Amino acid sequence: MQKNKIDYTILGIVSSIIIFGLLILASATSVVEKISFFEQIYLGIIPGVFLAFVFLKTPLHIIKKVAPFLFLINLALIIIILISGLSYAAGGSTRWLSIGPLSFQPSEFLKLTFILYIASWLSSKDFKKDKKRMKNILFPFIVLCIALGLIFYNQPDLSTFLVIISIGIILYFTAGAPFSHIFSTISAGGLIALFFLWRFPYALNRIVGAMSPEVGLSDVNYQARQSLITIGSGGLSGVGLGMSEQKFGNLPEQATDFIFSILAEETGFLGAFLIVLLFLGFLFRAIFLAMKTDDKFSRFILIGVGSWIFIQSSVNIGVAVNIFPVTGIPLPFISYGKSHLVAELAAIGLMLNASQYVKKEKRKTN
Repeated sequence: MQKNKIDYTILGIVSSIIIFGLLILASATSVVEKISFFEQIYLGIIPGVFLAFVFLKTPLHIIKKVAPFLFLINLALIIIILISGLSYAAGGSTRWLSIGPLSFQPSEFLKLTFILYIASWLSSKDFKKDKKRMKNILFPFIVLCIALGLIFYNQPDLSTFLVIISIGIILYFTAGAPFSHIFSTISAGGLIALFFLWRFPYALNRIVGAMSPEVGLSDVNYQARQSLITIGSGGLSGVGLGMSEQKFGNLPEQATDFIFSILAEETGFLGAFLIVLLFLGFLFRAIFLAMKTDDKFSRFILIGVGSWIFIQSSVNIGVAVNIFPVTGIPLPFISYGKSHLVAELAAIGLMLNASQYVKKEKRKTN
């Protein structure tokens, strides 16, 4: 299939989000001693842009062939986390792998390698001609359960599970899978989520706290209440860039989980609305490009990455405005954190690569 130019709309949207986010992050990190704004640039943005360039320049047929191996390597890294001495815990979870001066979260890259693996798998299937063969769903689902089981074992992370299972369901729907397959996946995911809530009661407390923020559970609801206060302080146009008052110890996790709250305080409803529009525009552009390509692998990449970024941003913003229970999921391209930023930028490079296989409409000439 003929290659075209990359989609500059996607590039422009992501660049705008990153620039806007850096302005807010500079303010949010200015009063936090253990967080360095400049680390976000040279350990997050620079490596992320490098990986994005690698994924952009690597032919898609090669990426498709190595996708299962990248997923298996990612699983191996998660297993290594279980090895004493090579991992460290933070926030009650053991999610970080430490090798010398390098530390990162393999679970953040699992979202990317899972999309690659499922896209590679689904692009070789035709559900319309072979609707009754459950092995089309069983094998990748079993592999996914192994991955999520490893995450649950020593680094309880319900948010990562929900994002990945949602991406899987969307991609199966995009591939034209029978409803019975999709229903089976949703049911299994629901059972796993219930097991998670039983195994880790704190997650259930957070859900109860989100439904009743004004009643009891002070430790659970404190972050949510402070987030709403922070957002409300911004009014229509905000208090000004760098002028947040809530960042001075009032709002926990101000540079990570609740960066949107600082954004809303400093830029107001208008700034918050703009960032929501940018994420919506990103999703719609991904869907538009996916509809314009005949290459199945490219289509699944575009839908997979587009849904990943949109779902994750929706959950993060939903937590900030107390629609969802508090969870440690970052706001894509904005929250402090090198691992998620590198993975997201790499995914954008992959997405731009896939956008080159979108059919371009020919202009009529007189």
